[in-house]
Amino acid sequence: MSFFELVKKRRSCRKYLSRPIVRETLQRCLEAARLAPSACNSQPWHFIVVQGKFLKDELSRVAFSGVHSMNSFAKEAPVLVVVVRNKSLYSAQLGGQLRGTQYNLIDLGIACQHLILQAQEEGLGSCWIGWFDERAVKKILKVPRDKKVDIIISLGYSGEKLQEVKTRKLLSEISEFR
Repeated sequence: MSFFELVKKRRSCRKYLSRPIVRETLQRCLEAARLAPSACNSQPWHFIVVQGKFLKDELSRVAFSGVHSMNSFAKEAPVLVVVVRNKSLYSAQLGGQLRGTQYNLIDLGIACQHLILQAQEEGLGSCWIGWFDERAVKKILKVPRDKKVDIIISLGYSGEKLQEVKTRKLLSEISEFR
């Protein structure tokens, strides 16, 4: 499929089949993320792939309960990818301070989008989740206190029929040519 077809097809998935994902497929998704560009080639990311049933269930229980329960659908996903943000190289940090931009967040977004698009190419559904109990996630996974967990990506084979047409603003509403 062409890149444009891939982008048109990709949707956030909130219902998953219990079918496991083979490691080679997950590795291709991670490789796509690894190849993403980043400010000053900082590569400020680390991906923790959680697929063991006991750990995934425990992680889901603490991450998606209470005020975070709107994302409890992720408990069904066979894989959760926890994305840890590292510091950028000093040159990227300095440039970011001068511009008032957190380049490592932009870098994370690019890498995660690469991972998600590769997952779509592999026939997987995914959902980018930013609302979860970060403190509990870090405790369960033993993520150091000086690191930040910004994103969890649920991955699995979709168990839902997805709408054919995306609801988006018109191109003329979000762009202009000068």
